[in-house]
Amino acid sequence: MSEALKVEARAMGFAEARVTRPDAVPRVAERLADFIAKGQHGQMGWMAERTSWRGNPAALWPEARSVIMLAELYTPDRDPLANLDDPDRATISVYAQGKDYHDLVKKRLKRLARWLITQEPCEVKVFVDTAPVPEKPLAQAAGLGWQGKHTNLVSRALGNWFFLGAIFTTLDLPPDTPEMDHCGSCRACLDVCPTNAFPAPYQLDARRCISYLTIEHKGAVDPDLRPGLGNRIYGCDDCLAVCPWNKFAKTATETRYAARDDLAAPRLADLAVLDDQGFRAKFSGSPIKRIGRDRFVRNVLYAIGNSKNARLIAVAERLAEDPDATVADAAIWAIKRLKSGSG
Repeated sequence: MSEALKVEARAMGFAEARVTRPDAVPRVAERLADFIAKGQHGQMGWMAERTSWRGNPAALWPEARSVIMLAELYTPDRDPLANLDDPDRATISVYAQGKDYHDLVKKRLKRLARWLITQEPCEVKVFVDTAPVPEKPLAQAAGLGWQGKHTNLVSRALGNWFFLGAIFTTLDLPPDTPEMDHCGSCRACLDVCPTNAFPAPYQLDARRCISYLTIEHKGAVDPDLRPGLGNRIYGCDDCLAVCPWNKFAKTATETRYAARDDLAAPRLADLAVLDDQGFRAKFSGSPIKRIGRDRFVRNVLYAIGNSKNARLIAVAERLAEDPDATVADAAIWAIKRLKSGSG
């Protein structure tokens, strides 16, 4: 059954599938408690909630006997860091340049879960990044890869450009062998971080992480961290992009993850003028939509402030009295930075 499941998963478009037990990650609760105690989760209060589930997958659904972990590729077809030095353009994380992966992965998970039910009498639940499930530790326990020094999952066969999905089931499947760490002495992901978000290998302080700051963080970003954002306006791929294991990355087969032409290297001036209606229209079906216009334009203005492009001063000046206080603050910061020549 386990081998048939893996064959079917690949036939449906998943890059790989592996199986583990719900109780195979005993250290998660301890690590989560330490992360929260240090305040490294920032404003992500939901991480401190339901820790009994988040720290113990077996408690999430006690009847579950197996967890099927699946990898969904979104490997970029171009250099994800190519726009970082372009003063007129914005850089958007690879995963957000196409369709929202939550919808695509969940539909594929449901298809596979339905197939499983037709093969063996069982119950199933599917999860993709929207429930208190420690996907990365479970994926390592299942043998999909290991959590690298940047805390993301790395695979010797896939690199690190892939999403994770989980199917919990009452079916008792034989677990696969967990994956070992293969980072060795490499520090590429740690050293490339513009905001020094890694206090130590395998540890992330979300409060300094650009992905967190541009997506999860509400309100104004600490002025000391703003220069490090560069022109990254939604997420950050630096630590993923420099991983040497990406030389084994496979091509993504889901075309809907491919970068939209207007999001591969969008002009900062075009993004800054978006009102709420224009923002919603432009990012319909995109994961970017969930942060809202104000937070998005805030990020664009930080990028303008870092651009060293004096021609963008006029763009920022039009937002200096924006109804949203955080947007207005970002505009004033960008104007002062550009006029002083430091941005």
